[in-house]
Amino acid sequence: MTKRYPLLIATMITLFFSCSDETTVYEDPNNKENLRLESNGTILENSIVYDKAGVLDIPDEATITGKYASSGKAQPAGDYPLTLVAQVDVPSFQGGENLTASHVVVAGDYAYVSYNTVDASFVGAVDIINVKNPRNPRVTSRLYYTNADINAPAYDGGYVFLAGGVDSELSVTATANSFVAKILVSGGSFDLDAGITYGFQDGYNATDVEVVSDKVIVTSGQEGFVRVYNKTDLSTVVEAPYADLRAVAANETNIAVLDASAGVSILDQNLNTVKDIAIDSDFGVNTKRILDFYGQNIIVSEGSKGAGVYNGSTGDFVEYVPILLDPATVDDADVVTNAVATNENVLLMANGGAGLCLSEDQENADTSLVGIIQLEGSINFVASKDDYIFAASGLEGLQIIKLNRPNESLIARCSDLLRYSGSANLNITSGSNESYTGSKRFYDFDVYGSLLLCGSWTVRNEVIVHENALFEMNGNFAVAETPEGVM
Repeated sequence: MTKRYPLLIATMITLFFSCSDETTVYEDPNNKENLRLESNGTILENSIVYDKAGVLDIPDEATITGKYASSGKAQPAGDYPLTLVAQVDVPSFQGGENLTASHVVVAGDYAYVSYNTVDASFVGAVDIINVKNPRNPRVTSRLYYTNADINAPAYDGGYVFLAGGVDSELSVTATANSFVAKILVSGGSFDLDAGITYGFQDGYNATDVEVVSDKVIVTSGQEGFVRVYNKTDLSTVVEAPYADLRAVAANETNIAVLDASAGVSILDQNLNTVKDIAIDSDFGVNTKRILDFYGQNIIVSEGSKGAGVYNGSTGDFVEYVPILLDPATVDDADVVTNAVATNENVLLMANGGAGLCLSEDQENADTSLVGIIQLEGSINFVASKDDYIFAASGLEGLQIIKLNRPNESLIARCSDLLRYSGSANLNITSGSNESYTGSKRFYDFDVYGSLLLCGSWTVRNEVIVHENALFEMNGNFAVAETPEGVM
């Protein structure tokens, strides 16, 4: 996703704290001219849509290239039986009709989704979505910025932190272009009456924000900084200049920043350099890129190269996880890895117009591509928690996907069964008695005999259980379509 960065937010009043010539923090409980909360409950309720809910296919490289069709071999049943649970529509309001979902974080029972624009206007929004039961999500609060894009949210300790930008030439109070905002959240709703605290720093635009312990860490783009703020009052703790920062990732020990002009720098809590990892990739101009800690490694979204994996201790290159194209006609400019996320042994790559790629980290082996999850829109960001994936999909909004992994107790009860490894077109012939455990995707499902399945399964097309046949199921079973006569 490409975004032009200088943008305008509300003019702030009432000086709250000044900590340096470069940073000013404002607290403004009264000025809400350019902010608005959505008060129409029907609009929030109708933002959740289920029109496209159902089984998701994951074409692999052999399917995309036509290998199975040309060889005449039956396509094997696929791993990762995913289902699309629900979508959250992109907000739309007067003056803000072209928003796109840019970023999502999941904390506790809520997902926080930011929206910005890809055109010349500067309009944004932030959603709070209750995902305690991801099968029944609810938008509990929505904040509109009528003159600001919001590039990234974070949540910690009852507050949402937003990274964005301000055009200091048009603002009478802002001392620099980039900002971080701190907004109180109560019961899943924004509390604007408590005021919003803003901190400013140099750089064309604040690109990312992380909260660790008592610190808020913000990166700003070209000619910007990585700056550590005090979480309580957003006063500056320490900062370091960089040429073109795109992202930050942090844990209790280290801070990693991605500088598009040089690569990754691993820093200590005082921003002293521990290790530099030089990366010779074209990260694009003003484009979203993310990095993340992944065990002992660091994964970096490197645009057209895909995801680069580096050893976090030595800085050594480990491997590239390339971008798998589906369809192959995607514009080259849209084939970029914007963000990466991990969930146990699963690696997810938000590849813009090339879709959401799923790979698996195999023990003592390179990462193995599984395929492209069939989602619509340009995948700008991805997060994953428990058994769910949350994808910010541009104009398509937030998409909530269930991994459908079988629980361990179910596997234990079915431990004496063989794991299914046959065709994607399951056919149980008359008189046969078969039973399997596992987690697979089928295209067609046809039972004449007896079948017991334990685990998690999806079927993309027909499910037919014939007269006098027996189908027993212990686990999860999802069907995309329900033809006439299906049991």
